[in-house]
Amino acid sequence: MREFIDVTGKTEEEAIQNALRQLGLDRDDVSVEILERAKSGFLGLGSCPAKVRVSYGPEEEEEAPAAPASEPQEERQEERPKPPKAEKKPRQERRPAETPAVPAEKAPAEPSAPVVDLGEEVDDEKAQAIRKFLSGLLEQMENTAEIHVYLLEKGRYKVILEGKNLGALIGRRGETLDAIQQLTSYAVNRSGSGRVRVQLDAENYREKREQSLQHLARKVAAKVTKYRRSVTLEPMNAYERHVIHTALQDVPYVTTYSTGTEPNRRVIVAYDREKK
Repeated sequence: MREFIDVTGKTEEEAIQNALRQLGLDRDDVSVEILERAKSGFLGLGSCPAKVRVSYGPEEEEEAPAAPASEPQEERQEERPKPPKAEKKPRQERRPAETPAVPAEKAPAEPSAPVVDLGEEVDDEKAQAIRKFLSGLLEQMENTAEIHVYLLEKGRYKVILEGKNLGALIGRRGETLDAIQQLTSYAVNRSGSGRVRVQLDAENYREKREQSLQHLARKVAAKVTKYRRSVTLEPMNAYERHVIHTALQDVPYVTTYSTGTEPNRRVIVAYDREKK
């Protein structure tokens, strides 16, 4: 069973940090639910601290009840006309049968993403500028990755890095890869020959990260509808927040919005009884 602690603070963020200090864990090791938001009161009167619930421990334990959680209404309807003793056994046998649905849904988190045919590499003016800048940057980083440039559509280039030790180029949660992409885009677009969009990838990280975020969104949405409480996710960049919003836009009783300022802007997944 996943464990949790309830902690207070002047703000939601301070409460989260207090919990992390108590547990000796990082933000990525826990999930957070906002139990009570901070209230400032009037002239200090009637103020109320923020209260959060921080869950930690193996996630598999926490997910186990999720499969049968959607069945209570069915069980109650069938048990009314029939004696409980006749239904208990079949129900207990049927629950384990649904348990594999949890790992089955987890599979996309670490997928071997499909190989997309990007066509032939291009060598136009912008592609040459991309290769020149990245070659110099990788040399400074003492990395010998190969650079492949493709034109997905007019004004949009896809750059694939291949080689060894690409983890150092990807960085924690893709931060280094994002930084290299931003620098490359800036360098290539400095000239006045038209702006282009540069998308950089290594080891198919972008596709894997997107599928991992979609899996996280579904898991958090299930928790929000079950407990009817908001869940605040870790800080994400604009693209990753967009993936979360898109994944949950049609989920009943769940709404999403962003809060905070860059680079600590987060998505909040909240319960909305009006959304069906």
